[in-house]
Amino acid sequence: MRQLWGQERVISGNRQTSWAFADAFVAEDDALRWARDRSREAGLRSVSPGTGAALRLLAATADAKAVAEIGTGTGVSGIHLLHGMRPDGVLTTVDPEPDRQAFARQAFRAAGFAGNRARFIPGRALDVLPRLADGGYDLVFCDGDPAESLDYLAESLRLLRPGGLVCFEGVFADGRTVDSAAQPVEVIRVRELLRSVRESPALEAALLPVGDGLLCAVRR
Repeated sequence: MRQLWGQERVISGNRQTSWAFADAFVAEDDALRWARDRSREAGLRSVSPGTGAALRLLAATADAKAVAEIGTGTGVSGIHLLHGMRPDGVLTTVDPEPDRQAFARQAFRAAGFAGNRARFIPGRALDVLPRLADGGYDLVFCDGDPAESLDYLAESLRLLRPGGLVCFEGVFADGRTVDSAAQPVEVIRVRELLRSVRESPALEAALLPVGDGLLCAVRR
């Protein structure tokens, strides 16, 4: 892993403070706070404000009209994505738990988005994604089972138009990704994902140090 990660640098208190400041730079509204509260009550970890802001920025930069999301949760990431998308854009969001999607639907409505701005599909991502249109998406956001990351990548490459973006949340795995100790299969899969994205001739990638790590890549 040393060749992949390079020399680690000491993290100073000032740098930690700067990261905390950056993560809270974009203020969140009542709808987002409500969705975060529902996430905590359900025992879920939603994307950080900094990760949400990055997703909002990327969706706006891509002028995204069609976005696919793996892992609806209670709607935190979806609200950020919808804010960045075009006013006529549609978010297709997939989650195995319909109850969570019900919270997300309520959060989207509270955030001011019309009902036709989101398409909720309950089900396991790898069962749903093959039914979505080839090349029909501007951005794919993956926040599902880390053990399925490589499968999400393969599906994303099929779903994205040239110039489209794929983003993976949580690739730091609470620091376990760079920990030399024995790790569970989901962390090993994340390491394989990082290597595959970095080495793929079809992708131009960057790893953003926001939240628990946001891996982003543009399909050439």
